[in-house]
Amino acid sequence: MTQVSSPADKADEASEAVVGEQRAPAPGGAGGKEVRRLDRVIIRFAGDSGDGMQLTGDRFTSETASFGNDLSTLPNFPAEIRAPAGTLPGVSSFQLHFADHDILTPGDAPNVLVAMNPAALKANIDDVPRGAEIIVNTDEFTKRPMAKVGYETSPLEDGSLEAYNVHPVPLTTLTVEALKEYGLTRKEAERSKNMFALGLLSWMYHRPTEGTEKFLRQKFAKKPQIAEANVAAFRAGWNFGETTEDFAVSYEVAPASQAFPTGTYRNISGNLALSYGLIAAGQQADLPLYLGSYPITPASDILHELSRHKNFGVRTFQAEDEIAGIGAAIGAAFGGSLAVTTTSGPGVALKSEAIGLAVSLELPLLIVDIQRGGPSTGLPTKTEQADLLQAMFGRNGEAPVPIVAPMTPADCFDAAIDAARIALRYRTPVFLLSDGYLANGSEPWRIPEVDQLPDLRVQFATGPNHELADGTEVFWPYKRDPQTLARPWAVPGTPGLEHRIGGIEKQDGTGNISYDPANHDFMVRTRQAKVDGIEVPDLVVDDPSDARTLVLGWGSTYGPITAAVRRLRAAGEPIAQAHLRHLIPFPKNLGEVLKRYDKVVVPEMNLGQLALLLRAKYLVDAHSFNQVNGMPFKAEQLATALKEAIDA
Repeated sequence: MTQVSSPADKADEASEAVVGEQRAPAPGGAGGKEVRRLDRVIIRFAGDSGDGMQLTGDRFTSETASFGNDLSTLPNFPAEIRAPAGTLPGVSSFQLHFADHDILTPGDAPNVLVAMNPAALKANIDDVPRGAEIIVNTDEFTKRPMAKVGYETSPLEDGSLEAYNVHPVPLTTLTVEALKEYGLTRKEAERSKNMFALGLLSWMYHRPTEGTEKFLRQKFAKKPQIAEANVAAFRAGWNFGETTEDFAVSYEVAPASQAFPTGTYRNISGNLALSYGLIAAGQQADLPLYLGSYPITPASDILHELSRHKNFGVRTFQAEDEIAGIGAAIGAAFGGSLAVTTTSGPGVALKSEAIGLAVSLELPLLIVDIQRGGPSTGLPTKTEQADLLQAMFGRNGEAPVPIVAPMTPADCFDAAIDAARIALRYRTPVFLLSDGYLANGSEPWRIPEVDQLPDLRVQFATGPNHELADGTEVFWPYKRDPQTLARPWAVPGTPGLEHRIGGIEKQDGTGNISYDPANHDFMVRTRQAKVDGIEVPDLVVDDPSDARTLVLGWGSTYGPITAAVRRLRAAGEPIAQAHLRHLIPFPKNLGEVLKRYDKVVVPEMNLGQLALLLRAKYLVDAHSFNQVNGMPFKAEQLATALKEAIDA
């Protein structure tokens, strides 16, 4: 965690477009190498899925966070559990963007690519700009690994990489040589080559080392020989960078303390932030938190994390399937818990009838959908925003469910608390729509003070709430709060509050089974009115120059959209920006906002689902800008599209 002691305004991200560079004299040290100061760097580690690229990137990120840089990450996993080694489907990568100022995205293209094998180079080279640094593990560029990915000749020798600054490093050989004294087999020693690469990059960008060495000793505490070997490989990589002539320059990126308000910060991923938000919501509601879940990528990390926090009254149930998971969660909600079920798009499809049951029962339930590429199994490890219409309409009958969508990995914490507020206050299931980009990405998060969190406590029903004509007092489970239209929450076992639940339509007030047409019409309209009446903040528009064009986003497109808008404004282009967190109900001022602009552009990682809704509800000509390639938007890509919209 990092302490930031003085508040300051956030820096403009226009500098994301161009790397500022200043030369500085080298500090005292071996070799007296030149040190260059940069304002930002984008690094991508890439290798086989067994090469430890996610661990390497995570450790570099942790040390960068402790150093005080602003950062944003983009892990990119293979879909297969273990694709054939050395093949393109098996390439795993981790991209980190860190800077001395406020940034919002993992960056469009890497300044540095670390390629552990030919597959990693081939899978990523198209993203690398001319003049960038490429560090390659030459030990893997032999005939067989190159043939696996279609290289007839070595790209290190045929001139195809002349546009880049290539650093050929025999990472495997150097690692094995450095670990000779540890008594490991060659295969065991080779596994530490990622730590050698991490040490080299840590030297190259002046990253702290103590945290990584401590982490390695803790991770392999039961295997001290392996722990010390990894530490030795890490140090060998550092020393190699310091002594080799191939790396004549190292780089400094100053801390970004001026970009952050005062507070204590830590690096956090979206799924971890969401997990902490759920725990905080349970504590603020003074209710046990119950998770009924079936493991599914990319939501499983929430189940794993919540299972570690029984001390906060958290109970987790790994069900045999998606339907059982939500069924257990509904039962927990009936029993008085803050109930949650986590899943991704395919699981939402399986849970749809049970979600309708929760709508009918009018019980608080959080449905966390970490969206991924579809349809069907689709792209399990890639990101998408294509579940919006499913969340809105993917149930039989009129079954409205509020939808909350976080904007950034850190915002997942606040979005979880907001979703819990709505569920508890209005007695309704609520969708929390995150996605794979937010779930696995990370950024600095300012840890809130507990007294700043909202009070989410609710009042359970404790006695009769209705007087009959003869003066008898009874409990009506569907007698509503006149302000919120929420029905009372009666914990089972409370004397006198016995009542029937189930999926068949209820009579207004009494909760008795009813097939009366007029009653069904009334209940359908009442449930819709309850959701329509949910209090959400007005949409805030950022428009410093009375622009004619508005870019409107939702969910994880916030970072790329904001970065693109900053670039355009830095170039003198007027453009307004707004971002939706609440998609059901929409903010009450959304229609008025849309009508103020000549053009409305809606970037989405789907084929235009929000734009479709805006056209239908507000009769505005919302222009879609879409991609569904499993990857987040790039800022330059959006800036180009928005410039074309402004000029059209």
